[in-house]
Amino acid sequence: MVRKNDNRTAVLRSETSHTCGLSCLGPLTFHPVAVGDKIRLSREGRLAERTAATFKNGLVFSSRPVRIQERICLRIEKELLNWEGAMRVGFTNVPPSDRSLPLPPMAIPNITKVQGNWAAALHESHCQVGSELEFWLTHGGHVKMRSTNFKQQQLLGGVDLSRPLWAMIDIYGQTCAVSLLGSKKKQGCITRRSCPAPGYLHSPDAHSHNSLTPLSRLHGNGDEWISRLDMEVPAAEGSVTRCVVCMEEQSKITLPCGHKCLCGACALKVIHQFGTCPLCRHEISASSV
Repeated sequence: MVRKNDNRTAVLRSETSHTCGLSCLGPLTFHPVAVGDKIRLSREGRLAERTAATFKNGLVFSSRPVRIQERICLRIEKELLNWEGAMRVGFTNVPPSDRSLPLPPMAIPNITKVQGNWAAALHESHCQVGSELEFWLTHGGHVKMRSTNFKQQQLLGGVDLSRPLWAMIDIYGQTCAVSLLGSKKKQGCITRRSCPAPGYLHSPDAHSHNSLTPLSRLHGNGDEWISRLDMEVPAAEGSVTRCVVCMEEQSKITLPCGHKCLCGACALKVIHQFGTCPLCRHEISASSV
């Protein structure tokens, strides 16, 4: 079960309880562990990208329960027109940390056939690259959405509001990558908004190889760090002198594939956020290093 990961559970508790002030809804990212088999998270858990090799296995969830009338804001970053259909959105009473991995391949019908889950398919016209949309729950248990150049519309009803609800997004079909822009909720004259997570990957001990380090401790900003993983780096006899991520520290960690190409701090990030060797894309895990 996902909840066996004590480090990530601690992060989620922090995100749920943290607020910056009365106008803050608390941090909001995609759940860092409960993701589909073909999903890669980046940008501190706010960009979810599905491999182009399939149209399914793209489930993601919000990192915390969402409020009634809290509008989840998304932007479509990539699409692939050789598939049919587009993203599905909805809500679930099942905490993402209670879900077994691997997740089901699709929200509809795999998730929605089980009580406590609601999702609706969006038309492809709502999910073109660059389109921004928001969806939310009403006090009557209806799911509504609004997108770029399209008026507000109701997607479905009958959502059980008696228990906490997490947002559910299925990056499906033509939709290949989605950014979570945050959320907002209007209360009278005030609009409350979500805020950036206080250290998406967080550790009380930065030197422990069994813990996680905050993105800000790596060299450069988050986007710069992630882009370095896509660089072509020659591997000589399975190892390189400098870490291929930060390009500054000595490479000290030997991965199961045989590549010695990461320093200790960067190895933690690569293992927990990507799970593959940056040179050959061989799958790795914390227990195998």
